Amino acid sequence: MIDLHMHSTCSDGQNKPEKLVEIAAAAGITTMALTDHDTINGLERASARASQLGIDFISGIEIGSQGGRELHILGYGVDCNDKGLKSFYEDNRIHRITRRDKFIELLNKLGIEITAEYIADVNDGKSTGRPHIARALVNLGYAESVDEAFKKYLQTPEFYSYDRPKPYYSISIEMIRNAGGVAVLAHPYTLGLDDMEFRLLLKKLVMSGLCGIECYYSRHTPEQIEYYRNIADEYGLIFTCGSDYHGPDVKPNILLGRGYKDSLIKANVPEYEIIERLKEKIG
Repeated sequence: MIDLHMHSTCSDGQNKPEKLVEIAAAAGITTMALTDHDTINGLERASARASQLGIDFISGIEIGSQGGRELHILGYGVDCNDKGLKSFYEDNRIHRITRRDKFIELLNKLGIEITAEYIADVNDGKSTGRPHIARALVNLGYAESVDEAFKKYLQTPEFYSYDRPKPYYSISIEMIRNAGGVAVLAHPYTLGLDDMEFRLLLKKLVMSGLCGIECYYSRHTPEQIEYYRNIADEYGLIFTCGSDYHGPDVKPNILLGRGYKDSLIKANVPEYEIIERLKEKIG
């Protein structure tokens, strides 16, 4: 079983990199990629644990990008010590801290007594992302779940007005390529584009160096999987598979390797072809 899209506490996942690998091993994952948002900080730790457990590990990242709409670009085979990606992360870390402090200020105005220190305590030292704040709100009793905390407090226009700046997709792809990686468009269904719109965007992405599409994704319907597979073949792109696992507290019903309610199991993912073609691209 393979899973090329998952997150640890280094971004917005529930488990530390080492623990995430252990969960993957217990789930029967044989090849995995850690793709934390905008950071490569957990890759070395995850890779070391994967080696101990006999799991084939592919280093990854997921970069939130812009280009007419929000795009997520996955990078596979990136250098764990790439200076460009590390600099990118550091810039984002500063932006996230500023944004976190704004969020805390807004929550305080709503009468919610919450501090950066408390958020960090609840999240093993991490405190800069929306999921970290959501978990703290649950812990304080202001919401029953992370999902409720998002809907009730963190998805209002006021909160979105403090969203951090994101690189243009061509810059994201360039960073991935400069780090020795392969760029893949994540969960394309979230873009909500019709066929013509998607093709127009995809042509621009391919011209910028995109190599693949995440065709097999937890929330893709069988019809969407077939559509994106056909598009990938038409444009000479590779296709990948990922659950987008964050942990049950963050994304309930999504299991490693299995997807949302076993969607990836039901899709009969061509695992060997995916891994062989991806590794061929990585070199």
